[in-house]
Amino acid sequence: MTSPDGRTPRILVVDDTPQNTRLLEAMLTPRGYTVIAASSGLDGLEKVKSEQPDLVLLDILMPGMDGYEVCRRLREDPETRLLPVVMLTSSAETEKVKAIDAGADDFIPRPFDPSELFSRVKSLLRIKSYHDTIVSQASELAEWNRTLEQRVSSQVAEIESLQRLRRFFSPQVAEVVLSDQDRLLESHRRNITVVFCDLRGFTAFAAAAEPEDIIGVLNEFYDAVGRLIFRHQGTLEQFAGDSVMTMFNDPVPCDEPVRSAVTMALELRERMRELAAGWRMQGHRLGCGIGIAEGYATMGRVGFEGRFDYRAVGTVVNLAARLCAAAADGQVLLSQRAYAAVESLVEAQPTEPLKLKGFHDAVVAYDVSRMHEAAGSAGASEP
Repeated sequence: MTSPDGRTPRILVVDDTPQNTRLLEAMLTPRGYTVIAASSGLDGLEKVKSEQPDLVLLDILMPGMDGYEVCRRLREDPETRLLPVVMLTSSAETEKVKAIDAGADDFIPRPFDPSELFSRVKSLLRIKSYHDTIVSQASELAEWNRTLEQRVSSQVAEIESLQRLRRFFSPQVAEVVLSDQDRLLESHRRNITVVFCDLRGFTAFAAAAEPEDIIGVLNEFYDAVGRLIFRHQGTLEQFAGDSVMTMFNDPVPCDEPVRSAVTMALELRERMRELAAGWRMQGHRLGCGIGIAEGYATMGRVGFEGRFDYRAVGTVVNLAARLCAAAADGQVLLSQRAYAAVESLVEAQPTEPLKLKGFHDAVVAYDVSRMHEAAGSAGASEP
């Protein structure tokens, strides 16, 4: 028999008579047990702590601290409360009750039958082995639960981060950002493409319509824009009333940001025509204008602990917003720099110079009618 950790069972013999100790050692060692000797009750308690035996054979009558007191102290200590103790004595049968009351697991009178001793030792060691196995498994389970809690907590935090990121990014982009969020979302400067889309006729509509109708229209509008943003892997910068701002090439770079922006805008125009037809059936006259600009901006997180947004700041943002405001229903207006990036891919006509709020000089914009069939889509992926 071996203990759960694979070592030979250790038996502590506590007896003040050396001959008794030698006899037990001679009997137990050939059976595969390691015998440890203690010559007094106090010595026995110290050996229990230092040697950590699997079973104690304890003499009752010893000078100083007798076996009853040793057993009681073992039972008072949580570490040894379940340590098997067998009391050995030459005293009368009446001592057996006192031994059991003191906490002994068994009692063997001297002279003892060797086969009886072996049988009881083996039985108690088997019970001790079961107990040690349970304790070991409980410890392993506790450790597993602790690490599981850490893993679950980490995964929950990751899911929460991903859900927050999906407020701004398509699922594909959110996964990339999550892997290096701190670096990607810290303040930085980059060349981006900005798309603004805005509902036409919304102010008059909102002044006359019921609140439920207004919410319904906005949700349909946001749903249409949001699906296309995710499809083309853009970054949702903000919803602002009846206006939506999207940017491309940040925080994750893309190969042809202007092309992606124009493709999304043209698809949105077609979708908005479908929605507008449905709104007209309900008596709502609404449309959509779109402005696109390319240029450098500074991006980063803004806000406070517990509520951060991701923002872009720069002239390119203002230009896209002003082009959107100048666009008529169904128009997609490109800034001159954005048009230069996709000139060979689109059919567009220059507008009359536009006097835009916040810009000293008149701005030339390009009204996009369609994208050449050969250009195809900008690598859009289905949501």
